Amino acid sequence: MLQLVRRCKAGDAVAWEELVRSHSKRIYNICYRFTGSKDEADDVTQDVFIRMYRTLESYDPEKAAFMTWVATLTRNMLVDHFRKAKYDRVTDSIEATTTDDDDGPTLSDQLADTAAPPDAGLARRETREQVHQALQKLSPDLREAVILRDLQDMDYKDIAAALKVPEGTVKSRINRGRTELARLLQRNYKRVG
Repeated sequence: MLQLVRRCKAGDAVAWEELVRSHSKRIYNICYRFTGSKDEADDVTQDVFIRMYRTLESYDPEKAAFMTWVATLTRNMLVDHFRKAKYDRVTDSIEATTTDDDDGPTLSDQLADTAAPPDAGLARRETREQVHQALQKLSPDLREAVILRDLQDMDYKDIAAALKVPEGTVKSRINRGRTELARLLQRNYKRVG
């Protein structure tokens, strides 16, 4: 990744396209999870890449991993978006880094449909939409912790660094967020069933 960033800093347009391609889905997913709107997520994602392009020279690999830097930009754009939309509360931070630390099944693992009946695609889409709607009902602190752990697969240590809170607080937020999410999903299931 650092080589790609260096090439971008040197003005390599092909490297920039590769960087955008490799990060656009992840950035869009974070934006969508927080805004709840495809159009708003598209707008914020575009803003993130504009800001990234303008500030790439400021990235210092000695201070943070590239994905952490990108996630900070994403977080800042989301904060700006929420302020402009006059939301009362914004999230503290979103920093996305991948790790191999496995501390049990994540929410996405638990929701995975292992069977493949003919209507499996529809069922998966409906489940994703239900989870997305339930996530929007969580407080920003809980939502962010659950998204970073269960949907972005970050480990507790990285989430604590990203949110600038103790690891115990991260674990508590994830636990409370999962519990609340399960309650919301169960309530929705009872309504449908």
